[in-house]
Amino acid sequence: MPKKTTLPAHQARSRESLARLLKATVEVLDEDGIEGATIPRIAARAGLSPGAVYRRFPDKDALMREVCLRVFESNYKGTKDLFAAEHWKGKSLPEIVRSVIELTLKGHRQHRGLVRALLFFIWQHPDAAFVRRCDEMEWKTFQDIADLVLTRRSEIRHPHPESAVKFAILMVAVAAQGILVLPPDPKDMSRLLPDIDAQLQRELPRMFLRFLGMKE
Repeated sequence: MPKKTTLPAHQARSRESLARLLKATVEVLDEDGIEGATIPRIAARAGLSPGAVYRRFPDKDALMREVCLRVFESNYKGTKDLFAAEHWKGKSLPEIVRSVIELTLKGHRQHRGLVRALLFFIWQHPDAAFVRRCDEMEWKTFQDIADLVLTRRSEIRHPHPESAVKFAILMVAVAAQGILVLPPDPKDMSRLLPDIDAQLQRELPRMFLRFLGMKE
């Protein structure tokens, strides 16, 4: 007798409702932040009752931890594929740097609410093991980007290419978070520097490349 390839109906429904719940949590976090991501609001977005949510997760903290880990894991897998060296054959170091920075800024702009919510949740969480798991996945993504840039090591003029590349990537991340994500109002930084988005897009690649000892 051939093996069945579909789940029993109740298991399929269970997985489908879990997927809806996690997707709804991400969407509400992105739109309303961590304070606005209440269980009733998330449940309504997912088409579930609050009771159905609590049957899966004992509280909001447990749901948030699951969402954090899944978002970081999904981001890591996507980044690992996107920044695999074989996809960048024929590209120069400046082209790679500009693309990496453009994608980084785009992600922080488009999902500012989600990034902000997850950062604050992790930074304030008392479970050291949970925080460490999130950090490990984030650093794996960081390392994949560094590995890609270092495939153009021959173009780098800095005397210490590995540490220079990691420092430059870290500064891009700090700028993206500090300017696009962390301020309560995204327009706050524009008071100091008009057209901040255009400035970031133009100046970050210049700073990155010059720090590596290159001209544009």
